Amino acid sequence: MLNPKILDEMSKKVSEVLAQSPAKDIEKNARALFASLFARLDLITREEFDVQQEVLKRTREKLAEMEKRVAELEETLLRKKTNRQD
Repeated sequence: MLNPKILDEMSKKVSEVLAQSPAKDIEKNARALFASLFARLDLITREEFDVQQEVLKRTREKLAEMEKRVAELEETLLRKKTNRQD
């Protein structure tokens, strides 16, 4: 079996080589490219999405309450109007 110390040393050396290679530059450039693309897409964070989803939920609830209240008021008005005509 391989000695864990040897595996750690090999891993460290591979990391050092990659850090000094063009692969590191490619990674940096790819990150910058994706960051630029995401910025242009006008994306939001999950937290912002969740907050807006909750706001929309409350707004829908208030709208439903208001629709119900308007229907009740219309019915009351119609009844008063009908009673006056009798």
